[in-house]
Order: sequence, then C-alpha cells, then structure tokens
Amino acid sequence: MARIMSVQTTADVHAAAEQCIHRGIAALRELQHSDGHWCGTLQGDSILESEYLLMKFILGQEDAPMRDGSGRGTLERIAAGLRRQQRDDGTWGQYPGAAMDLSATVKAYFALKLMGDSPDSGHMRRAREEIRAAGGAERVNTFSNFYLACLGQVSWNAVPAIPPEIIFLPRWFYFHLTKVSAWTRTMILPLSLVTTRRPTRTLPARMGIDELFVDSSARHRLGRTVEAPRFWRFFFGSVDRSLKMLHRIGGTPLRGVATRRCLSWILRRASQDGEAATDGLGAIFPPMVYIQIALHALGWKRSDPVIQRAERDLDAFFIEKSDADGSFITIQPCFSPVWDTGYALSALTECGLQSGDPSVNAAIEWLLEKECTFRGDWADGVRLPDDASGWYFEYHNAWYPDVDDTAQVANALHRTGCPVGSAAGQRGVKWLLAMQNDDGGWAAFDRTRHRQILEYIPFADHNAMQDPSCPDITGRILECLAWHGYTADDEVVRRAVRYIRARQTGDGAWIGRWGVNYLYGTWQALLGPLRCGIDRSESWVQRAGAWVKSCQQQDGSFGETADSYIDPTLKGRGISTASQTAWAAMTLMEIYGGDDPAVRTAVTWLCETQLTVDQAADEALNPDGDPAGSWRELEFTGTGFPRVFYLRYHMYRLYFPLMAVARWRSLQRQR
Repeated sequence: MARIMSVQTTADVHAAAEQCIHRGIAALRELQHSDGHWCGTLQGDSILESEYLLMKFILGQEDAPMRDGSGRGTLERIAAGLRRQQRDDGTWGQYPGAAMDLSATVKAYFALKLMGDSPDSGHMRRAREEIRAAGGAERVNTFSNFYLACLGQVSWNAVPAIPPEIIFLPRWFYFHLTKVSAWTRTMILPLSLVTTRRPTRTLPARMGIDELFVDSSARHRLGRTVEAPRFWRFFFGSVDRSLKMLHRIGGTPLRGVATRRCLSWILRRASQDGEAATDGLGAIFPPMVYIQIALHALGWKRSDPVIQRAERDLDAFFIEKSDADGSFITIQPCFSPVWDTGYALSALTECGLQSGDPSVNAAIEWLLEKECTFRGDWADGVRLPDDASGWYFEYHNAWYPDVDDTAQVANALHRTGCPVGSAAGQRGVKWLLAMQNDDGGWAAFDRTRHRQILEYIPFADHNAMQDPSCPDITGRILECLAWHGYTADDEVVRRAVRYIRARQTGDGAWIGRWGVNYLYGTWQALLGPLRCGIDRSESWVQRAGAWVKSCQQQDGSFGETADSYIDPTLKGRGISTASQTAWAAMTLMEIYGGDDPAVRTAVTWLCETQLTVDQAADEALNPDGDPAGSWRELEFTGTGFPRVFYLRYHMYRLYFPLMAVARWRSLQRQR
C-alpha cells in the first residue's frame, strides 16, 4: 500500500514531512469532536462480547428488552460480532496472530451455544476440538470460572473464595485492599458478594458445555492457574479450603455487616453525582459487569435506578457495525477521551500550533473541565498540597485519576503556551510529585510498592493483581517534569533515573507495561531522562540506541508482536506498524539527532505510508474508515494486562506518527 516516493536527500524528506504534517493536522481536525475532545475506538478481544452475553444469561435477561427498548436482536448482533472474531482453526485469541486463548475460546463457545448455535455446526465443532486438545474447559482462568459457576457448569469449589470480610482487614495488613491495584479492587469487591451469595442458574443439559471438559472431576475443584512456589501454593490452597468450609456454616459472625459494607463501598464508587461522578464502577468493563451480577445476587430489581444506570453505562460501549454479511456489534472495554485528547493536543503542539488555534483552544477548554480534585482511593496515605489535581482516562472517573494521564495532560497543556493551561499543568505536577514511590518510580494509580506474595493468590491469574512502579510511566513523568523545569540535578529526577537504569535489560531495552512492548518501553523510559539532561553519550543510553537500531527493518520501519511478552527473543520483531515506527524514530532522534540515517529512513517510511485521499476511500485498504492523513494499522500495540489482555487504540496510528514526523522537522529547523 506504500506510496513510493523518490526520497533520497534531506531536502526531499523535509518536503515530504511538510506534506505529511499538513495532512496529519487535517486528519486530527476532522476527528475532533465539536466540544474539543478526541476519542478513538478502543478495541479489545472477544471476551468483551462473550462475557456480556454470559452476563445476560446469568441475569435471566436473554429475552428481556434491553435498556434502550430494543429486543433480543441486540444480543444477536453481539453474537454476530463474536463469530466474526473466530479464527479459521476455530479458536479465539487475544489479538490477531496470537495463539489460542483457551479461556476466551471456552467463553465464546458457551455464549454462542446459549444463543442457539448448534454444537454440530462447523465453527462450533472446530472450537470444541481445539478446546479439548488444549486440556479442556477445566483449565480456564479463575475469572472465567465465575461465569461458569453462575451458569451451573462448574462447582463453586472451582471458584476462588473472596469473603466480604476482607473489607475489615486493617490497613497495615499485607493483603489490605489498598495493597492491590485499583482495577483489582473494583473487581474483587463485587465478586466477593457473588461468591458469597453464589447465584446459580440451572440450565437444561442441552445448553451446557459438558462436552468441553476432559477431566470431569477437575471441573469442580480450584485449578492451578497461578504460578507460585510450593509453600505459597499450599498456603493459599489451605486458606481457600478453610474459607469455603467457613462459608458452609454461614461465614463469620460479621458476614452480614461485611456484605453491607462491601455494598456501600461499591455504590459509593459507582456514583454519578457531584465531584465523585463516574460512568460506571471503575469506568471499565469487568467491574461494570460484576456489579450487575452482584446486585442481582443480592435480590435487587432491574427497575432500581442504580441498576438502570449500570446498564446504561455498560451498553454505551457498544459499537454498531455492518458488512456484506449484515450488522453486528462490538464492545469496547472503556472509553479513552482524556488519553486521546492529551496526545492529540501534544501532536498539534509538536506541529507548531499553539494557544489561539481553534482546535488547540477547544482541546484546552475540554481538558480543563476534566481536571480532578476529588480525593479517591489513591489519596489514602498520600500527602498532597491543597492545590494539586490529576486527570483520569475516561469521560468521568473521579475516584481513579491516574499518573499516566495526568503527566500527558500536564505536558500537553504546558506546551500550548496558554497561561491557564500551564497553571493547570503545574497543579498536575504537584499531584505527580506526591505520587512518587519509595523506589523512585511511579505506578499507574497509587503510591505503592511491589509485593510479590500478592501474585500467588489464586485469583491473581489476570496478571494485574498489583500496580507497582514501571519504567515506561516513570520515564513519561520525567518528560513532563522536564517541560516544567526539572533537571537531572533535582533529587526527584535522580531517584527516578536510578530506578529506570536498574530496570534496563541486558541488551539495552525496557519492557513496556502499557504498550507493546520493548519498543514502547524503551521509548517511554529513555526520553524522560534525556529531556532532563542525562548525557546522551552515557553507555546505558548508547546501549539502548544500539538495541533500537538493531530492530529496524530494511525499509526503515519498526514493529513488534505482543508475543514478545511470552518469548523475549521476539522483542522488537513483528509486523511493521506506524505507531511503533514512530516510537522508535522518536527514541533515535533523542539520542542521535535528526540527521542519523536510521532516523531519516524511519521518517521516510512514515511519510510514504500515510493514507492518501484515494487510499482512505478504499474500504479494503482502510477498513476502519480513517481519514486521509492517518495511517493503516490493524495490529494491537496497546497493553492492558501483559499476557492476558491487549488493546488496539485506533488513534495511535495518527497522533504518534504525526508527532514523530513533526519532531523530526523541528530538529531540522534547529540546525
């Protein structure tokens, strides 16, 4: 699809870059909403569709009207979207090209069977054969077993015990709720109510999935889905068995009080009122599903305003689509407007636009409206100036602003040259400084530290039990601090740089916690220290640059598969993508400058592969309908939970390449 250009000299590349920037700005303007923000599609995998369908059957709502008054046809379109994600071998995976995801395949098979797909049909037969060959449905992860237990396919003994009494654990206790990640808190509290009430719908045998199990006895006991040393496996296994024995006699004397306390905790964080407003519990898909099941288990009526609101928030994630085979629905895991707006605004400022430009002004005003001063879970134990504030990821999620978004928004607002925006950015910096961990790094949502034992809990197989410091976020914070005047001489920077250096791999790269993978991690970890004044000639910096160069493909591009989380020998290797090429190009620019041949060939590749008007109109070439000036990118380059859940941000393929090309142009102008 590349538009071949005879780009040979720096002048040629500069001319191509000017055209590329002009088209990219136009594309960003076209995608900007009337109120000033951007929000691209956020694409996950098939578990979103399958878990939604399973939820509806758990609630007994498969034939009931939807929240908007539509009928079963909506679920049929969700099922159609689920079928479209099945691969030729019959399986479902976490991203295109990924190996089979057993849990996803089991849930998809079950959801489609409940929706009426015959187990004798070709696509169901192929899925069943692959499931059994992989060891059977008894090997799914623990979060899948919650759904299977609610629908009577496995015993509740196969589900980890999460007693509501955990709400009473003292703060000093190792397993206190503040020690686990923010997203885990919002998941396990509703699930504690589910595992306590154990809502179980009895299905006719013909609707069950007996045929997916290889070992009938294993389906009714807790599986070993978490890698743990023998002692901790025995310890937590014993705790789980003890809790289940306690459940048989009604739990502790405090169970009733604990249940009410958990419910109160959940409802406060699902509020949509005032400064604590949120679009659903955690504003992300899993807890927004679990809260509906939990309230159903407690006997709440669907007519209750809280449940109606929960349905509305979850159903807002639907995306209606159609193709030659008909209409279908895909489901997003959440919305990403603050993230997308922060980066789109950064791309515009990188292109030279400042306060006064209509698109920039509108974005500034929208981001200022999203400034969050509410003291949520993160504030526990954090000393914070009165005038500090943060930003969250979604439209409304006041309980959970995050470090990543706050850094990006503070950076973007500062660079616009708007005094009001710059003042807001300074307030964000104060929040960031208060959130630095003792190890010198930053986590995503909380001021915390790594606690390895938490990874051995039976329901830790979602690989996101905790939220410790990570190099990519730490590097981003340093880049933000650099724009606000901090240098390598400041103690906060020195501590962060020590943390980053200690996490560099032997070949010079850093793993990417929030993006795929080493290309993302290296870009994020390295730019901040360099912007703060770390000498580019230092050996660890040069080692990182050499590693990035070693990953460049012959045509100048870069790409990396998410398989590199499983197999590190694949780091920096994969199908070329615009976003990953942009990350690598910006890394190399920071180390070697704009005249480096590797930088020039990467920028050239980006200019050549930008969509023209004719290419944008070609549905086969541009299936997502991106405007001219964007790029084609079908791969998943975002990370939710490594090895478990990945993301395809549909705007990554626009604002990151545009930033890279504009940054190269700026370097040329400085010569």
